[in-house]
Amino acid sequence: MRREYDCIVVGVGGMGSAAVYRLADRGVDTLGLERFDVPHARGSSHGSTRIVRLTQPEDPSYVPLARAAFDNWRELEAATGRDLLTTTGSIHAGHPDADIVPDARASLDEHDVGYELLSGEEVSERFPGYDLPAEYRAVFQPDGGFVDCERAVSAHVEAAHAEGATVRARERVTDWRETPDGVRVETTKASYLAEDLVVAAGAWNGDLLPSLADRLTPVRRVMAWLQPERPADFQPDTFPVFSLQGREGYAYGFPTYDVPGFKFGREPDPDEPFGAADPVDPDGWNRDPTPRDEAFHREFAETYFPAGAGPTLRLRTCMLTESHDGHFLLGPHPEYDSVHVAAGFTGHGFKFTSVVGEVLADFVVDGETDHSVDLHRTSRLVETERTADD
Repeated sequence: MRREYDCIVVGVGGMGSAAVYRLADRGVDTLGLERFDVPHARGSSHGSTRIVRLTQPEDPSYVPLARAAFDNWRELEAATGRDLLTTTGSIHAGHPDADIVPDARASLDEHDVGYELLSGEEVSERFPGYDLPAEYRAVFQPDGGFVDCERAVSAHVEAAHAEGATVRARERVTDWRETPDGVRVETTKASYLAEDLVVAAGAWNGDLLPSLADRLTPVRRVMAWLQPERPADFQPDTFPVFSLQGREGYAYGFPTYDVPGFKFGREPDPDEPFGAADPVDPDGWNRDPTPRDEAFHREFAETYFPAGAGPTLRLRTCMLTESHDGHFLLGPHPEYDSVHVAAGFTGHGFKFTSVVGEVLADFVVDGETDHSVDLHRTSRLVETERTADD
């Protein structure tokens, strides 16, 4: 067994698999270590689909990153021969007082991205699977859609293999430390040396990077699949992916794909168990959906997508990791010269995995990146601490 590499990537989920590929593609001798299977359903890179969109109400600076991610998804499709990206258009909708529509428009206007502004009634007329109140407003952007998340992880790993990378699954990292020449990584099976370390371990990042743990909160989320009463209205060519800020809270969803059913997720009620901000232990949480989860999701579907609210077909839990300020932690570790971080993607990071891998490779190889990541740099943690001290 080889024990020395140029770079080790811990975590081979969405972000880590992309990093292994992009590093190997740059000629870096790379080892990826994954504690579970590749791919697996223990974190936040499973469930068939993840939304991709140019519309970025989170902040306009996400738009260039989203554009680069779209290009990289298509490049990965060409490199692997896998179909990964499906275009449906995207809807961002909300009640009249919600911020989601003005924020979505601001992100698109700043970067000259075309879109349509629609009323709730116009959305429902154009896309009969929807039943939005007439006073709601929506932004329709035609380039949005979804990526097949498990297939994307597999494609990144296959592309990494083609470039000479090594990936070892079912091998948990137990410790690491900096050395004069880089890092030493201890696992349940071996000890490895490398010049650089990338930590992209999802909800386990806080265990591996204790100084960042108070900036990262693993939380539980649920996805539901219901049988549409009118299946033709919930297909990729008739049903855009959506992000909806209703008066009852936030939700997102997809057309039928890969497995039966109209898929959607809903932000938890903060007053319920496993509420919006309730942390979970990545190694000790209950992964089984509850009857309350089912009723909570069905209530949403019956309100806004009644033609999709047939019998329950599937419920799945996932675990995402929220950052302290809602933006990613991406780049060199503030305390260690040889360590690079990809963490805190806050439930909307998977769409960017294809470009995050490239950003991480830039940091490892060049020490810098040309991509639009100023909002996400880990260096802001040091600035925040300095401000607090002042």
